[in-house]
Amino acid sequence: MPLEMNREVFITCAVTGSGSTQDRSPHVPRSPKQIADSAIAAAKAGAAVVHCHVRDPESGTPSRDLALYREVTDRIRDAETDVVLNLTAGMGGDIVFGGVEAPFPVAEGTNMVGATERVAHIAECLPEICTLDCGTMNFAEADYVMTNTPGMLTAMGAMMTKLGVKPEIEAFDTGHLWYAKQLVKDGVLDSPALVQLCMGVPWGAPDDLNTFMAMVNNVPDDWTFSAFGLGRHQMPYVAASVLAGGNVRVGLEDNLMLDKGVLATNEALVGRAVEITERLGAKIIGPEAVRAKLGLKKQAPK
Repeated sequence: MPLEMNREVFITCAVTGSGSTQDRSPHVPRSPKQIADSAIAAAKAGAAVVHCHVRDPESGTPSRDLALYREVTDRIRDAETDVVLNLTAGMGGDIVFGGVEAPFPVAEGTNMVGATERVAHIAECLPEICTLDCGTMNFAEADYVMTNTPGMLTAMGAMMTKLGVKPEIEAFDTGHLWYAKQLVKDGVLDSPALVQLCMGVPWGAPDDLNTFMAMVNNVPDDWTFSAFGLGRHQMPYVAASVLAGGNVRVGLEDNLMLDKGVLATNEALVGRAVEITERLGAKIIGPEAVRAKLGLKKQAPK
């Protein structure tokens, strides 16, 4: 396909994530105040969108606590710096099997809840965007499976659409894009849709450029996509996504390092992404332009 570089790029900052990174860097935010402050700093550095999980403030472990989500979103909304809110809805679908000889009962770490509970914080906080992990996938751990059945995705997607929150389809492999197109065809999700291409997450789509372009070529022409790569590939994927016609995601959810031996902050990662994007000749757009581009609704929480 011909090169169709994106000339107007928005940056998403994935602020903290749900991985076990809280003890690997002092810059990974834990408390609602830390998460909100880091999101606001990322916005000041050039991020138009902030993608937020919450963590237990003491242990740093991932959480689905509604009060933590509400505090994070209230703090960001009350700040003077405007930014588009994007909350995860990916948690609540974790199965850790007991082992290869005795998969049941399931092991510690399993966290399976129903569709309504998985989007309860979305209904409570009414962000402009929330994520929809569009498939089931093995992760790097031996017996852990991220579980998102077609029935669950249909139910969650319908709830998001009814709430007026735009789903960001998280595609970890080409089959996830295939099913996303089916959800649009079935009227569960509105078109044009928003997609995040998740590259290099074991064991989804590997982060080589041939696979990346296969993913890009499976995104309908009228949809909007962003992409990210993990770890040391985060910044190369800033350039790759812009050159392929997409937008950019960086942040401590996906990468803890700014340079070799140098721990990153969210604002530093955003600043580096701004520099790369502008050196390619593209313009960084802000939250109001993103809202206009994606047809987002800025709603008041309940």
